Order: sequence, then structure tokens, then C-alpha cells
Amino acid sequence: MNTSIPERRIDALLARYAQSHRHPMNEIIHCICVPAIVFSLLGLCWTISPAVALVVAAASLAYYLRLSPAFAVGMLAMAALMLVLLARLPTGAVLPVSAAVFVLAWIGQFIGHRIEGKKPSFFEDLRFLLVGPLFVLAFLYRRWHIAY
Repeated sequence: MNTSIPERRIDALLARYAQSHRHPMNEIIHCICVPAIVFSLLGLCWTISPAVALVVAAASLAYYLRLSPAFAVGMLAMAALMLVLLARLPTGAVLPVSAAVFVLAWIGQFIGHRIEGKKPSFFEDLRFLLVGPLFVLAFLYRRWHIAY
């Protein structure tokens, strides 16, 4: 009889993601580049319409809420901050800033994986594009002793 507590889906996803993110330099790069990519993606959506950026943020928050309410709160705060920053940028600056940040952050990500010697997790499973921000947030939550 198995009396162990089943592993939560979020714990399993973070553990799988962590398998290709163990090198300290790759972790540092991810802590910088993953939020930058999120910001740039919201910015690219913003250039279509601020409403599109809000819908994308809301859809991702719905996924995060299913995985972990605590993570959803953290991601809500991060998304809100990023959307406020985008709203404060001059309209003509959103697209070039977002595009430049997107390209530079992905270059950083691939450099990190080159250092790590492992391919990015999302090559196996596209869900890891949404798990990456949680990996960074989990680092902060552990540091601040916040349960997720």
C-alpha cells in the first residue's frame, strides 16, 4: 500500500524544468531573460492592442491559477507591473523596445543553455514556455519563504 502523498503537477513541472537549468550561470541568465521575454511578449501583444495584451495575460493567469494560486498571485503582480510599464512607454517605442528585448533575451537564453550543455525544456514540451516564469518566481518564493 502506497501511503505517500502524490506529487502536485506544479512540483513535477518545476522538477522537470530544473533538469536543464542546474548550472548557476544558466540560472542567473534565466532569472534575467525569462522576465524580459514575458515583458517583450506582452509588449508585442500591446502593439496589436492593449486589450490583446490583457487577454494574453489573463489566459496565462488562468493556467497559473490551476497550477498554484500562490504562483498566480505572483504572476498577476508581475504582469500588472509589466503592463503598467508598457502603458507608460511612448506609443511608438513599444514595438522597437519589445522586439529588441525579445531578441536579446532569447540570445541570452540560448547562451545559458549552451553553458548548461542541455537544450531548452520547451523543445520537449511547449508548456515549459509558461513554466519558465514560474521557475524564476519559485526561486524568489523559496528565498522569501513563501509557500507555493
